[in-house]
Amino acid sequence: MPQVMVVARNFMDMVAALPAAKLDMLYDSAFICEAVLRSLPPLAKKYALQMLYVSAPVAAAAMEEWVLDEYAAKHRVAIDRLLQLRVFVETMFFYRRKEVSYKMNQKFQGNMQKYLVDGGSLPREPIPSSVTARLPTLAELESFALEQWECFLLQLINSSQVERGTSFSSSMMRTFQRGLLSSRDGEAPRLTENGFQFLLMETNAQLWYIMREYISSAEERGVDPTELISFLLELSFHTLGEAYSLNTLTDVQRNAIRDLAELGLVKLQQGRKDSWFIPTKLATNLSASLSDSSSNKEGFVVVETNFRMYAYSTSRLHCEILRLFSRVEYQLPNLIVGSITKESLYGAFENGITAEQIISFLQQNAHPRVADKIPAVPENVTDQIRLWETDRNRVDMILSHLYEDFPSKDMFDQCCDYARDHGCLLWEDAKKMRLIVRVEFHSEMREFLRRLR
Repeated sequence: MPQVMVVARNFMDMVAALPAAKLDMLYDSAFICEAVLRSLPPLAKKYALQMLYVSAPVAAAAMEEWVLDEYAAKHRVAIDRLLQLRVFVETMFFYRRKEVSYKMNQKFQGNMQKYLVDGGSLPREPIPSSVTARLPTLAELESFALEQWECFLLQLINSSQVERGTSFSSSMMRTFQRGLLSSRDGEAPRLTENGFQFLLMETNAQLWYIMREYISSAEERGVDPTELISFLLELSFHTLGEAYSLNTLTDVQRNAIRDLAELGLVKLQQGRKDSWFIPTKLATNLSASLSDSSSNKEGFVVVETNFRMYAYSTSRLHCEILRLFSRVEYQLPNLIVGSITKESLYGAFENGITAEQIISFLQQNAHPRVADKIPAVPENVTDQIRLWETDRNRVDMILSHLYEDFPSKDMFDQCCDYARDHGCLLWEDAKKMRLIVRVEFHSEMREFLRRLR
C-alpha cells in the first residue's frame, strides 16, 4: 500500500510559491526582507550581501567563477533559491550572444541597504511595564505554549480527552480537518494517514505544517494570504516575553492573533483599559530555518533489547502518541511502561505510519541516559520493526496486460525489446512466448503490434 508522506515546509517555501507580483509586495516590508535573508543557505546569503550594492546585472558565467569546481552543486542550489524567492531576477542579453545574467530585486535591495545604513526598528513598540503590571516569566510562557500545543495535539487524537474550556474554535478545526482529520456524515472527525504521521513529527515541523494549512485556507475566510504571511513573519521579530497592544493591529491581524493564541504562539491578557499579546518561543521561531530552530528538549524514552519501553514523562500527549505504535501496559505519575509488539506495529502501519518514522521518533526522543549511546535504540529492535513492515509489503499489485500466442519468435523479441526500452516490461517467458507489460502501455503496445503485422 503506498504511503502518504506529510511534507513539512517552512515559511520561505510558502513565500517562494507566491506569484511574482505578491512576492514583490511583501518586499515593501524591511522585516520580510530580513526574514528572507535569514532563511537563505550560507552561500546564497553571501551572494545576496555581495550583490547588495551592485546595480548592474552580473553574468551567470561570471558568478560560476566565484566558487571552486567541487562546490558547483552548492552554487546551483544557492542560485536556485535566490531565484525562487525573487531576491535575484534573471535577465537576458542578446548582444554578442544570448547570455543569462542576474540582477538583485530592486525592492529587496533598497530595503536591505536602508536597513544596513539606518539600522532596524521593531515592528511595534512594547507596552511599558507600568501599564501591564506583572507579565509571565519566560518559564511560565514556555509552559503555557507547551500546554496549549499539547492540548491541540490531544484534540486531534481524541476530542474527548480535552476539557471543554480548552476546546478549539470550529473555524480552526475546519482549517485542519482538510489535511489531518476526516469525517463522515454523523461521525466524529478521525485522524487521516497524514494526521497519524503528523503526530510523530518534531514540534517545529508540526508548527510549519499547521501554518501552511492555515495560510492555504486564508482565502476561504476572506483573508489575503500575502497579508497573513507578512504578519506572521513580522511576528517573529517581536521580543520574546514582551507585551504588545492589540490596538495596533488591523482586524485581520487581530483575528489571526486569537487563532494563534489557541495554538500557544501568543498569550493574550486583559488589563483595566488595554489588551495585549505576548509572543512565545513558538512565534519567535517562525522565520528561522528548521536546523536553527530545532528544539533542545530532553528525550524521555528508553527502549530495551527485549522490546520493553519506558517513558519518563507526565504528559498525556506522550502517552497517547506512544499508543499509536506500542502497547501501553500501565502508567505511573511520571512513568509510562509498555512494549513494542507485532500487533501494535501492524496497527500503526494500517494507519499509514512507517517503520522509519517510528524509529526516528524513538531516536529523537531517547532519554539522556541512552541518547549518547550508539545506537540509542537497540539494533535488534529497529531491524525487527523494519522486518515487520516488509512482512506486510511482500506482494505488489500492478495493473498489467498479458500477451501470448505470437506468430513468430522474431515478433515476440521485437515486442519485448520495445516494452523494455520504454521501461514497461514486467515479465517475459521466452520458451512459451508470453510477456506482461504495464496497463498504461497497453495502447502503445497494441499499436506497435498492428504495425508489425
